[in-house]
Amino acid sequence: MTASVAPQKIRYRVQGMDCASCARKIETALIRVPGVSDINITTATETLRLRVAEAGTGEQVEKVVRDLGYGITPVEEGARHHHDHGAEDGPWWRSAKGRLTLFCGLALAAAWGLAMALPGYEAWLYTAAMLIGLVPVARRAISAAVAGAPFTIETLMSIAAIGAVIIGETEEAAIVVLLFLVGELLEGVAAGRARASIRSLSNLVPKTAFIERGGSLEEVAAESLAVGDVIAVRPGDRVPADGVVVSGESAIDEAPVTGESTPKRKGEGETVFAGTINIDGTLRVRVTAEAEDNTIARVVRLVEEAQEAKAPTERFIDRFSRYYTPAVLVVGALVAILPPLVAGEPWGEWIYKGLAVLLIGCPCALVISTPAAIAAGLAAGARRGLLIKGGVVLETLGKVTAVALDKTGTLTEGRPKVTDIVAFGGASEREVLEDAAALDATSSHPIANAIVARAQAEGLEVTPAVGVMALGGKGVKGRFRRRGLWLGSPKAAAAIAPLPAEAEARIAALQEEGKTVSVLLVNDAPVGLVAVRDEPREDALEGLKALKARGITPVMLTGDNARTAAAIARTLGVEPRADLLPQDKLRIVNELKAQGQVVAKVGDGINDAPALAAADVGIAMGGGTDVALETADGAVLHGRVLDLARMVRLSRDTMANIRQNITVALGLKAVFLVTTILGITGLWPAILADTGATVLVTANAMRLLGAGSRT
Repeated sequence: MTASVAPQKIRYRVQGMDCASCARKIETALIRVPGVSDINITTATETLRLRVAEAGTGEQVEKVVRDLGYGITPVEEGARHHHDHGAEDGPWWRSAKGRLTLFCGLALAAAWGLAMALPGYEAWLYTAAMLIGLVPVARRAISAAVAGAPFTIETLMSIAAIGAVIIGETEEAAIVVLLFLVGELLEGVAAGRARASIRSLSNLVPKTAFIERGGSLEEVAAESLAVGDVIAVRPGDRVPADGVVVSGESAIDEAPVTGESTPKRKGEGETVFAGTINIDGTLRVRVTAEAEDNTIARVVRLVEEAQEAKAPTERFIDRFSRYYTPAVLVVGALVAILPPLVAGEPWGEWIYKGLAVLLIGCPCALVISTPAAIAAGLAAGARRGLLIKGGVVLETLGKVTAVALDKTGTLTEGRPKVTDIVAFGGASEREVLEDAAALDATSSHPIANAIVARAQAEGLEVTPAVGVMALGGKGVKGRFRRRGLWLGSPKAAAAIAPLPAEAEARIAALQEEGKTVSVLLVNDAPVGLVAVRDEPREDALEGLKALKARGITPVMLTGDNARTAAAIARTLGVEPRADLLPQDKLRIVNELKAQGQVVAKVGDGINDAPALAAADVGIAMGGGTDVALETADGAVLHGRVLDLARMVRLSRDTMANIRQNITVALGLKAVFLVTTILGITGLWPAILADTGATVLVTANAMRLLGAGSRT
């Protein structure tokens, strides 16, 4: 790839980059390339991004990476290709690592057979078999050393294998090299599973779409769709783009995107997301976001970015490993030299043990223990609509002790619903609802929308009243079926006509429950009441109980009046803080932090930006909107309160997984170190200590991919 003279960003896919130590080795080498800057590496997606300042630098970058033993392919930089993770890697035996491992294994088997037939040539045969696997490893070690990274796993492996040959342990040297290659292969397979979990998100979006052109449908590439295009989505098809339904009605299965198990009915004017499944009706959809900006693309992009943000534990392990490998070399040398020098022990025996210590000390399992778990945790959350922006956020979520939640749009649906219809004076509830809907049929006021929606839900045909006039701050009036109708506040209604005692008592009771009451008058006579309230989300009570079960104290923050807040709070069993301005919410968050609490703030991501920023973790609620995805530290994509507890559970599971991984990685090394010094185990069990630990910690981390939906 040839770069232009002007500075530009280049993006590559690096095959075989399976752990943090691989990334660090590549970064160390590229820092030394003149004209290279802004190096950014994501192992989870095998992505390398950098900036080059002069022509020809791209070729140098590719040569350096290939010399280190990795495949490298330029990827067109641009939003439409941002999530091209490359083709599927295919079966392991077709990969370069797979072929080398198989060839080395066959060579070792052939050496063993020939050694049986040709006594006296065993050392030469096993050395030849070993060299087949060792030469590529040693070449990578030399390239890394030249590039400024002398203390690598390949260096330890090469020293141990060559040392074993020198002291005559050629058969063990060949076995050790083969086991090392098997371990690398298994590590790559496991890392591929984590990458596949992210790639599967991108693959939710179909490759083609049916666009309306000239009165007919034309099949086009989904990524070519532009904002404003109208597409047809047939039953059984995946929706190819974010959009708004123009016509038609159907059930939409959003589980692939949000984890929501129950399909949702979608009709004209409602939003659909790319990657969801149209179940039973044809929809015409107007595209609202291009391919690179649809919900799936933004989630994948943010997951990739999140995996670049290291958790504190991961940063510690990263720093620790920088000193660990040189220390292992020193310890191995001391084990090999001191006993013979000080106590007159046999040189061959202790050199053998020193070489085994080098293999035991290989850092792969330790280095991969944390990023593997973090990557799996982030991917598990994203697949279930829980977007967590990085390891720092994922680690902090598990420490949360208090959560401050907005009321409107977070604990509640964010739009009022009719809760009560009361009729008196001989009228029926159906008549009261029909008359109220007639007055509100042409209004866009939230309460009017709620009344009309309730009438339609009950099968009423809503016919607009005539001569409708809004009475500022009081209500609305008009004529319907040759009657004068008036709908408005109880105070304004009482000024027109005295309200019956039963109506006043019921109004007081409804208002005490935090509901907004409208009185309906027909020909200036009161005939009914309609009460509306922004109702709690279906899972709000269950979600708050789940948070409390995790030892987290929820607090409700709202700008609403104290009476409305208290009514909702009683229903949900949460402490209310009412009549709050944005600065008041910020103050409360800071007060909780001053008390020693680790605070999560949950809101819509706009009005409460100061409080979201001040909290230890800011979480946005929303169905895949720009705000929900871009503003806070995390987002609950389909707005379920219960998912907050699932976020905390995922965090705690991930941190427990990391602790298990570190224990396995260091524990196995400690056991084999003791058995090696005592002479119980030798070289090939030593390499198994690292290979086995690497496989175990990676497999353990992959368990998190199935853990995102539990509470």
